[in-house]
Amino acid sequence: MGIENIAENINKLKIPQNVTLIAVSKKKPVEFIEEAYNSGHRDFGENYIQDAIPKIIKLKHLKDIKWYFIGHLQSNKVKLAAQYFDMIQTIDSKKLANKLNNACGEINKVMPILIEINIAFEQSKEGIKQENLLDLLEHIKSLKNLKLRGLMCIPPYEENPEPYFKEMKILFDKYKIDYNMDILSMGMSGDYNIAIAEGGNMVRIGTAIFGKRV
Repeated sequence: MGIENIAENINKLKIPQNVTLIAVSKKKPVEFIEEAYNSGHRDFGENYIQDAIPKIIKLKHLKDIKWYFIGHLQSNKVKLAAQYFDMIQTIDSKKLANKLNNACGEINKVMPILIEINIAFEQSKEGIKQENLLDLLEHIKSLKNLKLRGLMCIPPYEENPEPYFKEMKILFDKYKIDYNMDILSMGMSGDYNIAIAEGGNMVRIGTAIFGKRV
C-alpha cells in the first residue's frame, strides 16, 4: 500500500461524524503522516515514545495536528509523554497517574487521559481490571493536572470482539455522568465497525490506512 492511497483509504473507512478517527502512524515515516494531514486528517496515534518524538518534532509546524499516545506508558518515559502528547490513552494505575500528574504539573499542562481497561483479564495485556476502576476514577478526580475523558480497551485478537465492546459500553455508561466522561476508545482496523455499532466514539486505525507494518 503506497503513500498515494492514504487519503483514499481514510475515505473508504466511512467513519461517522460523531466518531474520532485516530490514524495510528506507529512505525510509519513522516511522509505518510504528512499525506494524511494534507488530505484533511488531524489526529494521529503512536505506541512508542522514542519513535514518536522525532516525528512530532519534525511536524511541529503543523499547529492543529494532535498526537495521542496509545501504547504502554513506561514510568521512565512519562516526562517525555507529558511534554510531547495531547492525550494519553493508557493510564491503568494510581502510580502511573501520579507520575503523569506530577510531570504535567512541572510544565503547567493539564493532560486529557483515558483509563485502559483489561476487558478480558488477559495476562499478556496492560490495563486495569473492572473491579479496580472505581478506585482509580476517584483517585484521578483528585489530580489537578489530569483531565479524565473516558475509557479505552483492546479486546482479545483471536475472539469475537462484540461481547467485549458491549461490556465496555455498559461500564462506560455506568460511570460517564458521575465522572464527566465523553470518550469510549475501542476498535481497530479489523473490528472498528463492530466497535462503532456497540457505542465506541473513538477508533484507532493503522493498517487499513497506512498498510501493513514491515
